[in-house]
Amino acid sequence: MVAAPGISGASGGGRLHLANVRERSLLTAKIRVLWVVLGFAFFTLTAFARIGQLGLGAAGADHGAAADALVPPRAEITDRNGMPLARAFPAYSLWFNPRALGAKGQPLVKTPEEVANALVQIFPDLDHDTTLARLKDGNPTYLRRRVLPEEANKVHALGEPALEFPRESQRFYPQGSLAAHVLGYVEEDGHGKLGMEQVLDARLTNVAHRAEPVALSIDARAQGAMEDELSRGMLETHAKGAAGIILDVETGEIIALASLPSFDPNRGDLARNALVFNRASNQVYELGSTFKPFTIAAAIDAGVVTDLAVRYSAKPLKIDGFTIHDSHDFGASLNVPEALIHSSNIVTAQIGDKLGGQKMRDSMIALGMNARPTIELPARGFPIWPKGEWPRLRTMTVSYGHGLAVTPLHLAVGYAALVNGGIWRPATLYKVDPAHAPAGRRVYQPATSARIRQLLRLIVVDGTGKKADSSGFRVGGKTGSAEKAGSNGSGYRNKKAIISTFAAAFPMDHPRYVVIAMLDEPQATQSTSGQRTAAWNTAPIVGRVVPRVGPMLGVVPDGHRDVDVSDLTPLVANGDGE
Repeated sequence: MVAAPGISGASGGGRLHLANVRERSLLTAKIRVLWVVLGFAFFTLTAFARIGQLGLGAAGADHGAAADALVPPRAEITDRNGMPLARAFPAYSLWFNPRALGAKGQPLVKTPEEVANALVQIFPDLDHDTTLARLKDGNPTYLRRRVLPEEANKVHALGEPALEFPRESQRFYPQGSLAAHVLGYVEEDGHGKLGMEQVLDARLTNVAHRAEPVALSIDARAQGAMEDELSRGMLETHAKGAAGIILDVETGEIIALASLPSFDPNRGDLARNALVFNRASNQVYELGSTFKPFTIAAAIDAGVVTDLAVRYSAKPLKIDGFTIHDSHDFGASLNVPEALIHSSNIVTAQIGDKLGGQKMRDSMIALGMNARPTIELPARGFPIWPKGEWPRLRTMTVSYGHGLAVTPLHLAVGYAALVNGGIWRPATLYKVDPAHAPAGRRVYQPATSARIRQLLRLIVVDGTGKKADSSGFRVGGKTGSAEKAGSNGSGYRNKKAIISTFAAAFPMDHPRYVVIAMLDEPQATQSTSGQRTAAWNTAPIVGRVVPRVGPMLGVVPDGHRDVDVSDLTPLVANGDGE
């Protein structure tokens, strides 16, 4: 049977329509799935990006924290050779927390008296009354900074919860009191006090530079030798204090700077307050006959002294009702080399008189004797400087080191100019590259400096500086013993109170270093053959320092070399003065 044509056509069209609907539905489903996949991918990528961002940020923070933990809170200070002089280290402190057992009730298990007594047994230098007062006061406070682990264990054994041990970073000075006046110390607030700790405070705490040590010009070996010999000199003479300096004559670097008595910057304020005064850079003294070479150099430069053989009267000199005299009778007359060898006030005063007040004053100004010493330290003494025009008597007394008071550091810088060819350079506590040393300013002609080197060597070979001579080191220098001025400016205290100084340089054929040794009120003792003057106490100090530090500083003893003094030797007769 054949179907009807109309029915067959309708059936085919329906199937085609249904196929189109399925295709559209399938396409719509696919598009929806694609959008879901794209959305999921977008959110997944966003999540991963955020996780990555957080991870990188955390890593950066961790890296910064780790780097900061590896950098000390305060930069190290080292000597010129890298030896640490000051560094930060983790330590315990002893903290009193009265609320450790709660806000109410007694903060201590035992009585405050018992705890104070026990703490003093552990820390003998702890002040009992102060500690007891703090325990009774009931306020949180430090009882002690810088506690050793074994000390903390002993305190812990007391069984007092209120005694706590917070870990802190503290300043440590591994060499103890060495160069204490150069370094200073760090106070409890974390800031430097005195010395280079104060000067460098911002640099040492700068986050960008804390990992970089600061090298000073000091040589710890030379510093130790200087302090050791000064201490010996103080003990031998019962002096109340001492100062010493070693200075590089070409760069102005301070190789050693000592003031005694000293203090240990590792200890508390009570141990150091009375000892922090710096005699080398802050205290001014009349330094006596050590000034005579300055006068002779200025006179040679000015053409006042042209012939060293010319003789001057050595009889007591009366000026304006004042008599200038010498420590001994040196005969009727002396020439310039003899005047320096015997340390004659009379002859030096006459030369100063011929030089004149204005030229004498100008020469001292050129050496910086009218201003605070040039050094980075905050403790710098201002000279006692005669104002206005200098009358004749003032000029004459200044010529031999009286009537003008300066620091030992002034003297060291001045002697460097005397022997280095005539160039004045400022002193510094920073390590200096010799190729970049400051140019300085000329204060003496090279020929004048060469002549002074001869004269200073003669003083050690034939005069008052004999006890400073060190075999092979060709030391030259000048003694100075001056009565100590009264604190109220009312003249001199008494003849028993003197300042004894020896100013030297070595080796005199090619000077490298100036060495200054000073004793404050030395006494006549058996060690000094019953004498108080520089020839017997500070000259020997220099004589011991030079052979100790010379090889450390590259100066090797050589007995076959010396400054040529053959043209001066015929002019002098051997002898000792002050």
